[in-house]
Amino acid sequence: QVQLVESGGGLVQAGGSLRLSCAASGRTLSTYTTGWFRQAPGKEREFVAIIRWSGITYYGDSVKGRFTISSDNAKNTVYLQMSSLKPEETAVYYCHYRAYWGQGTQLTVSS
Repeated sequence: QVQLVESGGGLVQAGGSLRLSCAASGRTLSTYTTGWFRQAPGKEREFVAIIRWSGITYYGDSVKGRFTISSDNAKNTVYLQMSSLKPEETAVYYCHYRAYWGQGTQLTVSS
């Protein structure tokens, strides 16, 4: 059983920065791919970024150059550093690992 706990969401002004965290228990994240997704009200869940066990990262086109995914293996935690945030990025951000999802953390970007 894997538990993923996201944190770090909140209210930020457009253009601001924030870092989300995904802390895992029950499995070592660094042995597989961990990702961030987001879902805005009335929209489908959208891919944001992933980090593979090798450290290779991939990003959705809309966040390239502004978001950075990273991991701290000692803490079994994956981060999503976000900058130059836009109001349309207001959503619940979810951590994903194999078949598991976290409960999500709300990010609200005010204009």
